[in-house]
Amino acid sequence: MTDFIDLNGAGQSFGDTAAQREVRENDRQYVFHSWSAQAQIKPLPVAKGEGVRFWDYDGKEYLDFSSQLVNLNLGHQHPGLVKAIQEQAGRLASIQPAVANDVRGELAKRVVEHSFEGARSVFFTNGGADANEYAVRMARHHTGRQKVLARYRSYHGSTATAITLTGEPRRWANGVLDPFVVHFEGPYQYRSAFHAETPEQEAERALAHLERTVQLEGPDTIAAIILETVTGTNGVLVPPTGYLPGVREICDRYGIVMILDEVMVGFGRTGEWFAYQGFDVAPDLVTFAKGVNSGYVPLGGVVISEEIHNTFADRAFPGGLTYSGHPLACASGVATFDIFEEERILERVRDLGSRVVEPRLAELTEKHPSVGEFRGLGLFWALDLVKDRETREPLVPYNASGEAAAPMNAVTAACKNAGLWPFTHFNRLQIAPPLIIEEEDLVRGLDIYDAALDVADEYCTGA
Repeated sequence: MTDFIDLNGAGQSFGDTAAQREVRENDRQYVFHSWSAQAQIKPLPVAKGEGVRFWDYDGKEYLDFSSQLVNLNLGHQHPGLVKAIQEQAGRLASIQPAVANDVRGELAKRVVEHSFEGARSVFFTNGGADANEYAVRMARHHTGRQKVLARYRSYHGSTATAITLTGEPRRWANGVLDPFVVHFEGPYQYRSAFHAETPEQEAERALAHLERTVQLEGPDTIAAIILETVTGTNGVLVPPTGYLPGVREICDRYGIVMILDEVMVGFGRTGEWFAYQGFDVAPDLVTFAKGVNSGYVPLGGVVISEEIHNTFADRAFPGGLTYSGHPLACASGVATFDIFEEERILERVRDLGSRVVEPRLAELTEKHPSVGEFRGLGLFWALDLVKDRETREPLVPYNASGEAAAPMNAVTAACKNAGLWPFTHFNRLQIAPPLIIEEEDLVRGLDIYDAALDVADEYCTGA
């Protein structure tokens, strides 16, 4: 019986200790891992993935509740995506970006048609970080200004400007690689920096804070404001009603480019093609990656407004990438649009989010004292875990490590032991399964979270 296919195309069975040992040894000897102390990690060898699951070499099955890095929107080994890549490789595997290519043009057309009113073109990149880099570069050349405002509790990538834009601890050790970035507070009512008591107050006060920042930094020096439409890794922070349109008004008032980072929440994650479409706002630039083709081949991009596109009509844009709009990546992107329509992905995300996830998370919040708040949209949610509901003290400190991180480590271990790969960050347990997940698997995953929260409850100190 064949359980998985190895590197040489041979069928293998789970429990092959020699194969697993070789994978582990090669990884430990030759692979340098991101965000890690190399001697202190032990990466899980994965043998195969299918749908919403993946398996290690011992045959242990994991329900993927994080879509890997919230990019595998159509799941592991979707036959439509695999077929599109195979067929494209058979007719034209690669071509440079300076020539016109059918599949590249078709994907750009579809992205523009499904984006904001006034969208004009797409600049393709290799992923989300460089999409944000290039969006900022476009804004700077378009306005002739240098400063960019970005929020705390954000992640925009790990390249030079992108990591400086990032408003969380992964930025700290990298220094200030782009000196023209300024950070500001965004809305987060549960832990409000503005002492707000209602979503309306939070939006109003966050907007007032942003405008003060613009005025104090000098409006004529600011090229862009960049925000994740819905903050992703740093908490699934859904903007309160009126906030994003308010940012749009501030940008218009001062001639600032509005960049929305949809790398994580684009392509169906919140139940819309792009998350901003649920908030009555039209940006100037939109960055995307991850869900555009579920990461089957690296791909990202920037959706560009007519006005900014025209800035470079008779003036060369100073930037480019060898693999911009790679045919294999674009072929799987085009297939993604077809699959979304055929399988009614957006409709099922909205349905499962509102009918299954939201009421179940409300139940978990009532049941478990460790849950301070839940929030989210579509198939993108977070449980904000606390030691004490009254004081809202987080279950672990901000950027906890070592013994201080023990409570969240225990919650994570409980999930993995039960056969679920969770999405955790700081004091949050997040929900981001592939969008193709069946209701039965979604309920099973939430049941595992329920049991893992029993572990979190043991660390609660409040009443």
